[in-house]
Amino acid sequence: MAYVRQIDPEDADGLVREHYEAGLKRAGKVFNILRIQSLTPEALDSTMRFYVQVMQGKGPLRRWVRELLATLVSKVNGCVY
Repeated sequence: MAYVRQIDPEDADGLVREHYEAGLKRAGKVFNILRIQSLTPEALDSTMRFYVQVMQGKGPLRRWVRELLATLVSKVNGCVY
């Protein structure tokens, strides 16, 4: 199995710490999708800004529909959360 180096929550600072804390507040844990981007804080920040825009920004779909689609796509792709 491949291993991707990452910053642990207790060692995080700056942008990484901000996004880890937001993840904890949002979901009660720091998901691996955040952890694997922790070595490039700018990429993590861009990814999260993109995610928020897609899921919460203006558009023709209601948020619950977007969440449902994201869940369905994750299931089809075999993602385990």
